[in-house]
Amino acid sequence: MDSDVKTRITPLDEIKGGAPDKGADCLVVIYTSDASQFGKRHVLAANQLNFGRGSENDVQLENDSVSRRHCRVEQRKGAWYAVDLDSTNGTYVNDELINKEVQLRRGDQIKVGDTILKYLSGSDVEAQYHETIYKMTIIDGLTGANNKRFLLESLERELPRARRHQRPLSLCMIDIDHFKAVNDGFGHLAGDYVLKELATLIRTRLRPDDILARYGGEEFGIALPETSREGAVKIADQLRALVEKHRFQFEGEHIPVTMSVGVAQLDDKWDVLQLIKAADEKLYEAKRSGRNRVCS
Repeated sequence: MDSDVKTRITPLDEIKGGAPDKGADCLVVIYTSDASQFGKRHVLAANQLNFGRGSENDVQLENDSVSRRHCRVEQRKGAWYAVDLDSTNGTYVNDELINKEVQLRRGDQIKVGDTILKYLSGSDVEAQYHETIYKMTIIDGLTGANNKRFLLESLERELPRARRHQRPLSLCMIDIDHFKAVNDGFGHLAGDYVLKELATLIRTRLRPDDILARYGGEEFGIALPETSREGAVKIADQLRALVEKHRFQFEGEHIPVTMSVGVAQLDDKWDVLQLIKAADEKLYEAKRSGRNRVCS
């Protein structure tokens, strides 16, 4: 992979913060590069909550994409608003750059630098909180794809099923080409956009039983039940071409994106890790032989 970013799998009992008081509106950190903040809740008890890199903020976020005074969430007449404080990189709500401020609705996601917080509100906040925490154990908070843990657990179920019914099972491992250059040339917020847009693009073309997961950094895995190597190669090349033709545009700038794919079909003697290793080896063959291609 071109990036050093890793996906951290966090057991449910490690997630910080505990369940909120019933009826207490709060913000829950669902995605961040700071492992100590993952799953943390911020109860909206006062009239406002300030976010930024400076120590004077209620929520201090140590990230280069965050301004010293970045944004705040404030209450007005019983409603909560996200207010940008003329930050350098802007504040996003549901992936939309806010002009100055926007009223928050239940379930809205606020992005400050590389941190995403989900707004929980209403009489069933406790139930929403537990549902959010559960989803964090199987879903990647940035892309909305499943995470590495979910992929591994799914493959553990699919392998014996494939052998029992004598049906093929294939795995595609995907890596975005030159992703470090995207981050360096366009910024990490643009890199986050590319990851999410690519995952959305791929997910719309997969079948209901196919499993897309963010494996780590800019690498994704796709489990294809009842699919031979030849069928998986065809699907992978269609996805590769789709990504190459797609116009990735972030804040007015066009970002050229391609991806390399390695494909492997389950062998009778392999376990899950051996299947992943086989697909990974073909992925690196695709990258070594020029990128933007499929190897199997």
